[in-house]
Amino acid sequence: MKIIIIGGVAAGAKAAAKSKRMLPDAEVHIYTQDTHVSYSSCGLPYYIAGDFADWHKLIVRTKEEFEKSGIGIHLEHRVTKILPADKKILIKNLSTNTCEFVKYDKLIIATGSHPFIPEIKNSNLKNIYTVRTLEDGINIRKKMNESKNITILGGGYIAIEMIEAFVKNGLKVTLLERGKKIMPSFDSEMSDEIKKRIELSDEKNFQILTGEAVVEIVGKNGLATKVLTSSGKEIDTEIIVLCVGVIPNSEIAQEAGIVIGKSGAIKVNKFMQTSVANIYACGDCCEEPHLINGKSVWVPLGSTANKEGRCAALNAAGIYTVFEGVLSSSVTRCLNTTMSMTGFTEKVAKEYGYTPETVTVNKHDMVDYMPEASEITLKIVAEKTTGLLLGGQAVGSIGADKRINTLATALVGKLTVKEFAANDLTYSPPFSTTIDPLLDAMNILSAKLSEN
Repeated sequence: MKIIIIGGVAAGAKAAAKSKRMLPDAEVHIYTQDTHVSYSSCGLPYYIAGDFADWHKLIVRTKEEFEKSGIGIHLEHRVTKILPADKKILIKNLSTNTCEFVKYDKLIIATGSHPFIPEIKNSNLKNIYTVRTLEDGINIRKKMNESKNITILGGGYIAIEMIEAFVKNGLKVTLLERGKKIMPSFDSEMSDEIKKRIELSDEKNFQILTGEAVVEIVGKNGLATKVLTSSGKEIDTEIIVLCVGVIPNSEIAQEAGIVIGKSGAIKVNKFMQTSVANIYACGDCCEEPHLINGKSVWVPLGSTANKEGRCAALNAAGIYTVFEGVLSSSVTRCLNTTMSMTGFTEKVAKEYGYTPETVTVNKHDMVDYMPEASEITLKIVAEKTTGLLLGGQAVGSIGADKRINTLATALVGKLTVKEFAANDLTYSPPFSTTIDPLLDAMNILSAKLSEN
């Protein structure tokens, strides 16, 4: 059997390795237009920050290691066309500028996503970067060390991670978010809490400006020197980093007649099969079912990509395996503020037709006589009529994520608020209050639901 994988970062690399383990005699190849394979793009902000000096640490498995296990790695090879009727792909070698057809028995599409580039005048200047590939990280870090002023466009996860990266290196940072809130995937008041806590950081050499659209980038000698905003601000800059979102790389699949979902990502079933026989998809290029209501969602996360890559490989090998879905669980940090979420926000729950009941609590994350104690804000969302847990968000110290991880397990188990309130969570003064903030929130929410 010949298994071809298009793309080789998280999902593609996992799919290749698993395929070869399951079918040692199979011919397995990865084709990627990238210059590296199997690396952690999620680690780029921390490499840029200087948390570690060697970018090679971001590589999970080298080209040579793959080849030693019998997997063919074809770097700088772009797949330009899929021909399902002939079970062929057309490949362009970017080094030699030559093309060839390659046959497959099973094809796994793991093309990921690409950064959204806004239509702003002069957005193609040399010192404007995205944060996606190893080269991006290497180039940003090099340029950062020669600069004093940096502008970040966007207010999502990568954008606020980049605030920390640059501030830690002594640069003056301006973040411009055209919307009213940063971290808009959180409920509005939790986004406000995130912004407030970040701005209360001991680090002061940054500013977060919301409701500020960039209308023009001023350039000189091929380099951006100034950003002009819709409110008339002029911001001097030596680097601009675009963090305004990503788009699924699904064009090649769509051209091949593969069904695309409403999100623009490839539609797959629970076996990671596309609408075309012998073709699978995994990672950021495809949709997945949400574990709460089964609706298709697009959640481009590295953790999801790895699980989907494994599932696609197993099914391509004839070992039928189900990928149940996602909860959109996520976590990040910025300047000692951790923010994490899982399941539905109140806003999303309403959009899906639920009648949510919520509770928000502010409580110390450990007993207050411990010197490390700090406040955590928790918001829990449940269905009013049934008490079924729907999701939650946490903002605070490093302990915020463990509360959300615990809640995520409850969502998989489809627990109600009352059932969760009976949970036996750990306690010790350096780790929690006697009644954990999560249980405290559940008790309050349970009482609210009882009043309905």
